[in-house]
Amino acid sequence: MKVRRSLVAISALIGIAAIPAVSLASPPRPAGYLSLFLGASAPQDTTVTISEFNPVATKDARAQFDPGINIGGTAGYDFGFFRLEGEMSYKRGEISKVTEQTYGTRYLNTDGHLGAFAMMMNGFFDLHNESPVTPYLGGGMGFSTIGLSRTRGVDASTGARNDHIFQSDYDNVFAYQAGAGLDIALNRHLSLDLGYRYFGTSRASFTKDWPNSTDLKLASHNAAVGLRVKF
Repeated sequence: MKVRRSLVAISALIGIAAIPAVSLASPPRPAGYLSLFLGASAPQDTTVTISEFNPVATKDARAQFDPGINIGGTAGYDFGFFRLEGEMSYKRGEISKVTEQTYGTRYLNTDGHLGAFAMMMNGFFDLHNESPVTPYLGGGMGFSTIGLSRTRGVDASTGARNDHIFQSDYDNVFAYQAGAGLDIALNRHLSLDLGYRYFGTSRASFTKDWPNSTDLKLASHNAAVGLRVKF
């Protein structure tokens, strides 16, 4: 919760500080654009379901994360009040702790990560006004390749090391996002984009370590600073 609040607060403060430094924007005009962005991703805690088929058994684990990177780019068309764009991005969170809820085993000093390469189609409504700062909101949907790395950790009770908490694998899933931000015009062609996105996926299933199956959903809070070039 503290991480999410910090990401949103940082974006808001940067936007407020940048307002006096820019000149009044020109009226909105239809045009194509490209953008690049870089920021932080804070995945939410997620329940990981591990199904064993020989013998048959199911157990749940709770995975917690440290923030990671959020990077990507977009290409789209600005209709003046509405923007339609394609997006490619990569988000990643480091696994900080795993707790087996079924047996109560806690693993600390974990080494592993969960990453998502996403291809999205987004739509955003621009709320133009007489200032160079344009608020916007919207969302999108698409597909994401979720990658789970091999995860290791130390049993908090016994000190024993487990090198196979999760096995390395990936899956392709449906993805969606929603968010808002501020577009700050620097001149007629260039603007600074301060944005927040909530990103989520359908359930991913990792099965390369058969006879076990590992299932989870990814949801993350993402803040980024971007630069948009309008043609």
